[in-house]
Formats: sequence, C-alpha cells, structure tokens
Amino acid sequence: MEDVLVPLIVVPVLFIGLPWLIFHYITKWKTSARLTGSDEKLLDELHDAARRLDDRLNTIERIMTAENPNWRQHALPESNRQRLLTDDEYAK
Repeated sequence: MEDVLVPLIVVPVLFIGLPWLIFHYITKWKTSARLTGSDEKLLDELHDAARRLDDRLNTIERIMTAENPNWRQHALPESNRQRLLTDDEYAK
C-alpha cells in the first residue's frame, strides 16, 4: 500500500504543486514591482512642483544678486565663504 501511496502524493506535489508555488510568487513579485497609474501621476506632480520651486529659487537668487552682488558672502557662515569664493571663481 505504501509503495503505491507515496508516488501518488509525491508526483503531483513535484509536478503540479511546486511549479504552481513558484509561478504564484513570481507573479506576485512582478505585480508589486510596477508603478500604478496614480503613482506615476503623483511622481509627475512632484517633478513639476520641484521644477517650479527651482525656478522660483533661481528668480530669487537673480533678484538678490541684482540688488546686492555680495549677498552670498553675507548669508554664509565664515567656514563656507572660502569655498563659495572658490566655486564662484571656478564658474567664471
């Protein structure tokens, strides 16, 4: 009886159960790795907001530079002033 029962259990488990288990988790892994439409929309909105904030910051820096060309040296602590001067010289 055992000679017949063990192969009847082992064969379906190996050829049906194990592949099903593997493909089930592969499918779960692939679906969880994708961005949904709402995620993509949120990323686009965040990218647009970051771009607008960067544009605003650049505008403020241009206005500040037009009013006072040395405003960066006054805004930074003493330790960063030398690095800023070096960066400004490099930009020229």
